[in-house]
Amino acid sequence: MDPIHLGLMLGLGSAVTLAFANASIKASGDILMSRAALSGSAALMVLPFAFFVPLPNATTWKWLAISIPVHWLYQATLVRAMTRGDLSLVFPIMRGSAPLITAILAFVWLKETLTPIATFGLFIASAATIIFALPETGIVTDSRTRRAALFWAILTGGGVALYNVVDANGVRAAPTVPTFVVWLFLLDSIGINIACLWTRRTGWVEGMRLKWRYGVAAGALSIVSFTMALWGFRIAPVAHISALRETSVVFAALIGVIILKEGFGLRRLFAALALVTGLILMRLG
Repeated sequence: MDPIHLGLMLGLGSAVTLAFANASIKASGDILMSRAALSGSAALMVLPFAFFVPLPNATTWKWLAISIPVHWLYQATLVRAMTRGDLSLVFPIMRGSAPLITAILAFVWLKETLTPIATFGLFIASAATIIFALPETGIVTDSRTRRAALFWAILTGGGVALYNVVDANGVRAAPTVPTFVVWLFLLDSIGINIACLWTRRTGWVEGMRLKWRYGVAAGALSIVSFTMALWGFRIAPVAHISALRETSVVFAALIGVIILKEGFGLRRLFAALALVTGLILMRLG
């Protein structure tokens, strides 16, 4: 299989596992605690591999020093967005806005370009995921809470776009893909667990006891998802892999309606079809 097709398959696999990881966090009912459990368990899962993978070189450490604060910022905005809105509302916004921003950053930073057809498809995919998240008729939500959820979801989308570009540089500079993945997950867990310990204090132990299963499941899925994404970044254009990974909004929306019993409508189904169309145009482009 040629690298481009393998990269696209990795991007799709990353999308499916990403959707289930976030659904597990949302189902827990305590986003901060579950995200802390996710990061902590993921760090423990990859820790043994730190003794076997090649150590990061100087350039890899430089990119990790940039990537870790970006991931901490992303986690902070994600917790706020998912605490305030349904998975089927905030997830499409925060993931759907990312491909367009990623493509712009990849053009400026990595000097990658898209053809006019691919660019048009990228715009369609991004617009479709935003439409996908709009509220349906008959679904009543508090307008202030919904605006806050959308605000944080858009900021999360910016965080996704930023870490896509930073991590693409990092994984290309690393001696191996597992080297960057292992050290990223080890260091990424520090920020959100400190935040959780600081805010929950005496309730941390009890909260972790109740929510650790959700976090461990999501942590394992996150490792698989992010490893596939980074592997794809190493062998295929960043904008293509990032956009394909954003099909996770379709899977997350289906999980939202089938498992989490969230609101869903016909317009969102058409938006999902538009999303797929945009991604096909990107592939053809």
